[in-house]
Amino acid sequence: MPIHLMALLAGYILDFCFGDPHYRYHPICLMGDLIQRLETGIRSRFLKIKAEKITEKKEIIAGGVFVAAVIGVCGGVGAVLLFLADLLHPVVSFLLASVICYQMLAVKSLRDESRKVYLELKAGNLEKAREAVSMIVGRDTDQLSMEEVAKTAVETVAENTTDAVIAPLFYMAFFGPVGGIVYKAINTMDSMIGYKNKKYLFFGRAAAKLDDIVNYIPARFAAVLLMIACAFLHLPVKEAYRIFRRDRYVSSSPNSGQTEAVCAGALGVQLLGDAWYFGELYKKPTIGDAKRAVQSEDIVIVNRLLFVSSYLGAVLLILGCWAVQNLFR
Repeated sequence: MPIHLMALLAGYILDFCFGDPHYRYHPICLMGDLIQRLETGIRSRFLKIKAEKITEKKEIIAGGVFVAAVIGVCGGVGAVLLFLADLLHPVVSFLLASVICYQMLAVKSLRDESRKVYLELKAGNLEKAREAVSMIVGRDTDQLSMEEVAKTAVETVAENTTDAVIAPLFYMAFFGPVGGIVYKAINTMDSMIGYKNKKYLFFGRAAAKLDDIVNYIPARFAAVLLMIACAFLHLPVKEAYRIFRRDRYVSSSPNSGQTEAVCAGALGVQLLGDAWYFGELYKKPTIGDAKRAVQSEDIVIVNRLLFVSSYLGAVLLILGCWAVQNLFR
């Protein structure tokens, strides 16, 4: 088996067992710091020239330069570190690749963070549940009801089945640890500047569009995996498929609705709807049929779907890439 696939398997097992570690120099934290610094620098260079009007076109161009710079730095640093590790010894290279793969995944951490919401809801602590869910979403949570908190947690797990699990697995299987780094750089940029507000509508467009592109295949693959997981967990596969076919494109995102629709159908609930971001109400369509209210137990069920689909995805991608490489030797 190729070294990068062995490293991916090791990284997946590490994440499954220990979860994503929280520390100041985590690669995603470093990406976030880089994104903030480069945004400030590129805005000052491209968009603050005196006596010159800032146009939509200039903001879009500046955003494109920003995206290229972030990808170049993140991917370049990852490639250089792996190259140097390989010069030292193949074992050092394998260990570094495994650690990178491990930290690009967040299966257990996504489950653990959403479980905190579940436990607070079960205890009836609405304020603490709001605080817990605010740690995993970008929306305003201080006015959410018990049902809305549960729904928000379910939506987050459903959407991040792609972003935090299947897409990183996909890109690391095909392009190695550097592929995972580049993907997470794009995804982190989208989460930080991919908003349709005054500040980022044009500057963040390149990041948002690129995120849509790189998630296009993984999101649909994740949806298929979730439907297979429904069969393993004795959830209604036909209903999951029906809502997937009907509602997967009602969201403004071409990708997030894929997995959210499957989960909504499997649970028999309605997801999405209007939400507040930074004090501003955003009107959103709904996904699924409101056969019943979303409950705290739905968080447990959607986490089971997450774990089964992640396992299936890891097995299929690793064995599939291995088979393809053997085929073309």
